[in-house]
Amino acid sequence: MAVPKRKMSRSNTRHRRAQWKASTPQLTPVTIDGVTHRVPQRLVRAFERGLLRPDG
Repeated sequence: MAVPKRKMSRSNTRHRRAQWKASTPQLTPVTIDGVTHRVPQRLVRAFERGLLRPDG
């Protein structure tokens, strides 16, 4: 793992952290028991197999 050789200034640390943005997951419609639910795309297989159940 990369380790910094010097202390980073507070300004640079905050500027670097500001670049990370969370994005909303892309929702995909999935039909379970005749009802269509919108679930995150990476979890579609789990819902289809019955490992996860949609709330509501």
